[in-house]
Amino acid sequence: MLAESEIRSMSPTQRLQTMELLWKSFSDSEHEVPSPDWHGDVLTERLAKVEAGEGKFLSLSELKTRLASKQA
Repeated sequence: MLAESEIRSMSPTQRLQTMELLWKSFSDSEHEVPSPDWHGDVLTERLAKVEAGEGKFLSLSELKTRLASKQA
């Protein structure tokens, strides 16, 4: 297992590659990791809003701005 200090010493590219490998290991796994029930509830609510024409969509730059303001 990697220690946190080893991960922190990696370059950003190495960390991203490591994350990609981790995600791939989940998707290739025979054992499905179950989503919590509330995930389905959120998706159902969002789909209903889209179908009713009430869905709100953000551009990537709008999303980045929103996320940055929440971190400040």
